[in-house]
Amino acid sequence: MRSSLGMAVFTLAGTLAYLALPVLGWGGVAPFFAHPARIILAEATMALAVVAVFSQGNISSGEREDRGNRWVLAAFGVLGLLAGYVPAWNDRIGFWILDGDTLRWIGVALFAGGGVLRLVPVFILGKRFSGLVAIQPGHTLVTTGLYGVIRHPSYLGFVISSLGWVLAFRSGVGVILTLLMLPPLVARIRAEEAMLLSQFGAQYEAYRARTWRMVPGVY
Repeated sequence: MRSSLGMAVFTLAGTLAYLALPVLGWGGVAPFFAHPARIILAEATMALAVVAVFSQGNISSGEREDRGNRWVLAAFGVLGLLAGYVPAWNDRIGFWILDGDTLRWIGVALFAGGGVLRLVPVFILGKRFSGLVAIQPGHTLVTTGLYGVIRHPSYLGFVISSLGWVLAFRSGVGVILTLLMLPPLVARIRAEEAMLLSQFGAQYEAYRARTWRMVPGVY
């Protein structure tokens, strides 16, 4: 219970701290919340964080971890911090802004939808979902539902929500930052699949043969 409470506090406090980045980028609380799209973006961010608190996702190294893949977390951390501040700052100063207020709302919708897609697999996997590339105690494969079509629905949600976030600020630089997240994400996927193949052998190989990584018919 104590560790769950600590994780909840860490998640909510971290989300509030992250929201401070675009607020700073936009020059303060009042300017940031002057547009309804940014208000809803902030509300969606906090709502997703509150829902995440009730999941069993963790950062446990479990029974076996690929520690060599931890560099990906550092890469996501740096790019995530930049994506938190730079697109909002670009929006404020009008640097390389993609045209149209409609794009803001498309971005908000993508962020919220991608965030839901990111979280649903966390609830499906429960304690098997870790922020590290690791095999958890009692680890079993899930091959039905979302996982019956794509093997990494949470990562697809991550990409969609990341793109939605920067589009909510109409930031061309933000789109580039999102694209820069793809190489470490692919590295993460390959590390996870290698780990699962070593753990489950032919069972995982057969599952991998009939599914797509993230986008059916594409990847």
